[in-house]
Amino acid sequence: MDVRFLGGAREVGRSAILVNGSLLLDYGTLTGNPPQFPVETPEPEAVVASHGHLDHVGAIPSLLSGDRRPPIHWTPPTRELALTLARDTLRLHGGTYDCPFTEEEVRRVTQVSETHGYGESFEAAGHEVTLFDAGHIPGSAHVLVDDGDTRLLYTADFHTDDQRLVSASTARPDADAVICESTYSDVEHEARAAIERRFAESLRATVWEGGTVVVPAFAIGRTQEILLVCEANDIDCYVDGMGKGVTEMLRRHPEFVRDADALRRAKSNARFVDGRDGQRKRIADQNTVIVTTSGMLSGGPAMTYVPAIRANPTNKIALTGYQVEGTPGRDLLERGRAEIDGRVMPISARVEWYDFSAHADREGLLKLLSEYRDVPVFVNHGDRCEAFAAELNGEGYRASAPAVGETVEI
Repeated sequence: MDVRFLGGAREVGRSAILVNGSLLLDYGTLTGNPPQFPVETPEPEAVVASHGHLDHVGAIPSLLSGDRRPPIHWTPPTRELALTLARDTLRLHGGTYDCPFTEEEVRRVTQVSETHGYGESFEAAGHEVTLFDAGHIPGSAHVLVDDGDTRLLYTADFHTDDQRLVSASTARPDADAVICESTYSDVEHEARAAIERRFAESLRATVWEGGTVVVPAFAIGRTQEILLVCEANDIDCYVDGMGKGVTEMLRRHPEFVRDADALRRAKSNARFVDGRDGQRKRIADQNTVIVTTSGMLSGGPAMTYVPAIRANPTNKIALTGYQVEGTPGRDLLERGRAEIDGRVMPISARVEWYDFSAHADREGLLKLLSEYRDVPVFVNHGDRCEAFAAELNGEGYRASAPAVGETVEI
C-alpha cells in the first residue's frame, strides 16, 4: 500500500491523504491569510471524509471541477456539515482565492454523496472501507482501509474521554499500520468535570455582578457542548451565528449524539438570535451569557458583541477552544487587544480560556496507540509530529512523522 501525504503532515490543517493513488482520505484547508490547500490536486476514484471540520473537508467541492465526479463517502452528519461549511465559504469568499470552488461544484457534492453508518463496510476505489466512531464531533470517524493486502487505520481526529455531546471513542479495529493525529501530544487535559465547574461558576459570578459574558465558540461541536453545559448548570443563554443551524441539524441525527434528549433541552434553554433590528446590541447590554461564532474572533456575530462589551471590566470574554497563532483570539489572550472587524481594540473586559478540547490528550493518544505497538505508526496532524514520533520510538513503537508531499510504502 502506497500512502501519500498531501497535507496535514507536521501541521494542523489541510488534511489530505492519498492511498494507492486512487482513494483520497479528507481534503481540507489550513486557516490563514491567505488559506492554504493540499499541495496537489489529485484525481481520485473515490473520497472518504472523516468528519465535518474545515481542516478535513473544506476543499472537497474543488475535487468535482470539470468532468471529475468521484463518489464522496461519509456519515450523514459529516455530509451536512461539509455542505454547510462550503456554502458559508461561498458566502464569505466566493470568487476569490480564499474559496477554491464554485456554487456549481458544491451542488455536485449532493449528487455524488454516499452516506454510511458506523461499522458498515463499503467499497471505494477498489478498497474495503469501514467507519468507526471517533468520539470527536457527531459523525466523526476513524477510517479503516483494506486493499486486500494491508489494513490501514486513519484515526483522523478523535477523543478517548466522554463529552456531553458525544461519547468517547472505543473502537480499536485490527490494522497493519496506523496514521494517528497528535494535536495534543504534549498536553494533559484537566478533568472535564472540573473545567465545567469553573466555567459555570465564572459565568454565574459575572452575571451576578451585573456583567455580560461573550462565549466565542466553534459552530460545529463546541457551540452545542457549551449549550449542554449551560443547561446542565441552569444558566440562561443566547446563541448566535452558524452554531444555531448546526444545532438544529444535529437534532435530526439523534443516533450520532450521546444524549438526544439533553440536546433538545439545551436547545430549549438557549434563546436563538436572529440579529434583526439591532437585536445584538440590545442583548449585549443585558446581564447575560452569549454563545456565538466565531471561536477565534475572526468573524461572525462576535464582531458585534465583543466591541459592545469590551470597555467594561465587569464583562467577560470566555474563550472555549484552541486559538491559532495569528488569530484575534490568540492576540487577545497574549496581548490584551485584538483586531476586531478591521480595528485593533484594547479590551478592558476580563478574558478567560477554558480547555473544552474535543481531541485526545497525550494520555488518550497513548491509550489508543497501546493497541498498535507492533505495527508502523505515522504521526500527523500536530505541531510537534517529529518530536512525538521520537517519543513513541523511545517507548518501543515503530513511529515516523512523514512530511507534506512524502509517500510511504506499507
